[in-house]
Amino acid sequence: MGRRLVATDLDGTLLRGDGSISPRTARALRAAHEADIDVVFVTARPPRWIDAVAHAVAGHGVVICLNGALVYEPGTGTVLQADLMPDPLVATLATDLRRAFRGVALAAERPTGFAAESGFTSSHPVPDGSPVAPRIEDVLDGRTGKLLARCAAVQDEAFVAAVAETLGDRAVVADSGAAGLAEISAPGVTKGMALARWAAARGVAAQDVWAFGDMPNDLPMLAWAGRAVAVANAHESVLAAVDEICPSNEDDGVAHVLEGLVRAAPPGRR
Repeated sequence: MGRRLVATDLDGTLLRGDGSISPRTARALRAAHEADIDVVFVTARPPRWIDAVAHAVAGHGVVICLNGALVYEPGTGTVLQADLMPDPLVATLATDLRRAFRGVALAAERPTGFAAESGFTSSHPVPDGSPVAPRIEDVLDGRTGKLLARCAAVQDEAFVAAVAETLGDRAVVADSGAAGLAEISAPGVTKGMALARWAAARGVAAQDVWAFGDMPNDLPMLAWAGRAVAVANAHESVLAAVDEICPSNEDDGVAHVLEGLVRAAPPGRR
């Protein structure tokens, strides 16, 4: 067996419902690092939502975020790698979404921050100074990592699928569990793509990767990894796709598996 890698989603998986890292999970992450097991966070979160958990990033100190669009170093605030959507593509997708969904509202997550249409509603505080305009095209800066879409006229559970059908192979449409939110990335950009590239750069084979997740946007990552694990609270599509189900995020499920991996590590690595 080569060097081992653990890739874990954050919200609903590693983190508790209040967004915190439990003491047990923090200990398990430290023990994994000491046992020479790399742990990388792979999340839909934008960079600005990483700082609260940055203290738990061991060793390499980076996070794969925006569903694989960015590799981010929270300690320095540096974007190390970006798979972005060019402005003409964003404009075309926005036009088609408006034609397909009356009342759709759009926003963009970028390495430079958040931007939105004036009609876009967010369940999270919008950072001060974020550009807002009637149309997302008016605030693009050439660095869109993820386009966000919401439409009150379409039922939450149907919206992501309808957006995916509308956009076809021109983008990847993901569901991270946020109600009524379609998360749109450049073609081919997924958590699985980003994780595979991260692992390859470190000489880690897929068979030596454990991946943890809870929502459909985790499925590409779980499908690629040699060992796919879902927390017990995961979406039904995720539960059906994995090799193993661990306790829920509230019950420190990822920590439970990490502790077993550390115990199984060669003596010299513990």
